[in-house]
Amino acid sequence: MNDWLHNLPVVWMALLVFGLTYLTAVVICAVITVLAVGERARSFKAVSPGLLPPLGIIFGLFVAFTAAQVWTDNEKAKTEIDREASALRSAVILANSFPGESEVQLRALIRRYIADVATQEWPLMARRSVTLTAIPSVLAEALKATLALMPSSEGQKTAQREIATALQTALDARRQRLIISQSQVNLLKWSCLFMQALCALVAIAMVHSDNRLASGIAMGIFATGVAASMLLILAHDRPFTGEISIKPDALLQVMPE
Repeated sequence: MNDWLHNLPVVWMALLVFGLTYLTAVVICAVITVLAVGERARSFKAVSPGLLPPLGIIFGLFVAFTAAQVWTDNEKAKTEIDREASALRSAVILANSFPGESEVQLRALIRRYIADVATQEWPLMARRSVTLTAIPSVLAEALKATLALMPSSEGQKTAQREIATALQTALDARRQRLIISQSQVNLLKWSCLFMQALCALVAIAMVHSDNRLASGIAMGIFATGVAASMLLILAHDRPFTGEISIKPDALLQVMPE
């Protein structure tokens, strides 16, 4: 799916998905109606209505299989962001153990890092163009500054270790977050969903080929279910892209003043 589709407002995305689905159903219904004459009409009516439940069940399984990936990716993304924010918050709190210039420096570096993530890294994740090649220089500088501290008590030694661990945790959470930002439902899964939906719509049209009203009602109901399923998956397909994507709110909440 193209970026422009994922970046559409949900209302416009819904109009597009439902419109295309209903249009497809109308075309299928019209084609089957035109073809349902003479011998072909008898052949269409010979299609057993018992075929419809298995087709619907298979489509439902495809939707569940695809949706499971989407929900898992979104939950993992939220978990890693919370872990990153929690680690940074711990580092800020522990920085109080080194009052003076060291504390000010660490707080400033963490603030810069969060600001860079929100203003620079997040848009790159939305476009799926961010890479793991470069380590964030600000966080690396914060880690170096932490290791360069000269603790004067056992409490400060413990705080130094904990700050370093928290910053490393933040780096790991960031790495996982960037990996998840590359995830999406692949073309094969979308193709299978579309193909199964088409098969079910064609079967419905054949079974009800002698009754246009019944065919229209049945296809309309199934097409609505198909469109709703597609919209739900599409709107959450990329965790960091779109109107209802995951935002950096958790990180901004722990930004030092």
